[in-house]
Amino acid sequence: MRKVRLGKTDLQVSVIAFGTWSFGGDWGAFDADEAKKTVARALDLGITFFDTAQGYGFGESERFLADALWSTVRRDGVVLATKGGLRKDGEALHRDASARWLREGVDSSLRNLRTDYIDLYQVHWPDPKTPVEETGRVLADLVREGKIRHAGVSNYSPRQMTELAQYGPVETDQPPYHMLHRDIEAEVLPYAERNDIGVLVYGPLAHGLLSGTMTLETTFPAGDWRGTSADFKGERFARDLEVVDRLKQYAAAREITLPQLAVAWTISNPAVDVAIVGARHPAHLDDPVAAADIRLAPSDRDEIDEILANAVEVVGPAPEAMP
Repeated sequence: MRKVRLGKTDLQVSVIAFGTWSFGGDWGAFDADEAKKTVARALDLGITFFDTAQGYGFGESERFLADALWSTVRRDGVVLATKGGLRKDGEALHRDASARWLREGVDSSLRNLRTDYIDLYQVHWPDPKTPVEETGRVLADLVREGKIRHAGVSNYSPRQMTELAQYGPVETDQPPYHMLHRDIEAEVLPYAERNDIGVLVYGPLAHGLLSGTMTLETTFPAGDWRGTSADFKGERFARDLEVVDRLKQYAAAREITLPQLAVAWTISNPAVDVAIVGARHPAHLDDPVAAADIRLAPSDRDEIDEILANAVEVVGPAPEAMP
């Protein structure tokens, strides 16, 4: 697996990261034994970068990842990223990047992951209610204390990153990015390039839409957020499925699969370091890993742009919209 330096950090990471959102309960039930085999398969394929979050089941995803990893690999054999700054109040999710909650979150993540340090700790979503100075300074303190090695953000705009960087480390950004959601190309990616911000994008398969397996009859299990999302129903969904069919034909003409094309497309952008891919079955990793070696030229991206002209944007959920 090809490795890259993640922004201005000293972290050398696989260009494909394994994401564990689906292990937190927001995508419905899963087979734990099969999922552990998938983590082992990721390691076998050369994936060394694993991304999770406190908010993925509030401990469930982190604990599962620890169980799956530490029976197979040494701590120094992987790079662990997690996120904090979401707090659950009853059934509602709230953004909370206060010093107290981030500290509690780091300590909780260290326990759940069964580790003495976190390689990359990210503020999961911007919190307009907490002074940015408070958030930045606690991140800097946590680095000095050795609990986290590096700090970054997720879902932040350039303005928000600039403000936070006045008070603490902002070394990475984790935004959504895929063929059907490209708004970061306008400002976020140019900002990251100028400031040597490491970019690890999530959702390269458009939350499953770019897997090429969905139809108008596709349904989602109980607990899967997509079942209540406007992105996966009605006319919007139908229009995107037509675009997906054309992309599938484009990929087949090049003797690759649609998932390979989708992941290769994200990392073909020079401002993107890493694509985060989730999987619950070992075979589901074959296409993303193969994508690491597929090189798309600017002319390929231009042709794909023509196909995407009729697409409807798939935004994905913010915390307040989660069921």
